[in-house]
Amino acid sequence: MIDRERALAIQQRALHDLMVFLGGAEPHSRLVERDGVTAAIVPATPTRSLPNSVTYADAGRLAASLDELAGEYESAGVDAWTVWTPDFDREAAAALEGAGHVLDGGPAAMILELDGFEVPDPGDLDHDSEADVATLGALNDVAYGDAHGPGLAPSFARRPEALDLRLYRALVGGEVASVLCTIDHLHPGGDAPRDPPAQAGPGGGPDCGIYFVATHPSFRGRGLATRLLAVALAGARERGCATSSLQASPMGEPLYAGLGYQRCFRLHMYERRN
Repeated sequence: MIDRERALAIQQRALHDLMVFLGGAEPHSRLVERDGVTAAIVPATPTRSLPNSVTYADAGRLAASLDELAGEYESAGVDAWTVWTPDFDREAAAALEGAGHVLDGGPAAMILELDGFEVPDPGDLDHDSEADVATLGALNDVAYGDAHGPGLAPSFARRPEALDLRLYRALVGGEVASVLCTIDHLHPGGDAPRDPPAQAGPGGGPDCGIYFVATHPSFRGRGLATRLLAVALAGARERGCATSSLQASPMGEPLYAGLGYQRCFRLHMYERRN
């Protein structure tokens, strides 16, 4: 069992790298980093707060940066942005509420220890790691009801650099039916993947972050996402990853819990709209 302090460190690194992804996946997007505060600014989706996200390491530094962040988003033409906050960080929550942010979601911060984890058999799943970022965005929009609105797709135009990124897809009859993205993160003070993998003890090796899991509505009920995730986790363990982390929606949380992920806390998303 990973204690809360270690879980927070893993999740903070995972969220930081998510901001790097979001800030680099579209030519006009950018990353702002100030004193432990990291923001993705994505003008391609000005009314969507998820791509325009902020994470931080210290509540006081976050509070001191809120006016500057508001100015950065306003100058970029972004109308909605959000800050990811652990549910126990009352100092950050008070600062955000005082600055006009509103609690808009509470995904579960979940972690799976890969040491001793029995990877489910993906069966006859037709899969590869040849997905592209545009497909990742488009299928997420279809899966979550944004296919005809300002979803993720406009902000997912290119593969971000400087990330250990993998894009998995499951195919049915040659059609992309399910997708997910992984990013390998070093634990704070951790090591790069090792060979052989067994040398990486619990919590000591890299963390494999799971993002943007989606299945086309026409192909739901076949366990595609679960089996594709099993493929990704098997690869992560082979690379020497010690843990896998994710931020689960209420719909996804039971799926991940069934695989062995543990909810360590919730992440409150404090949105601000201009």
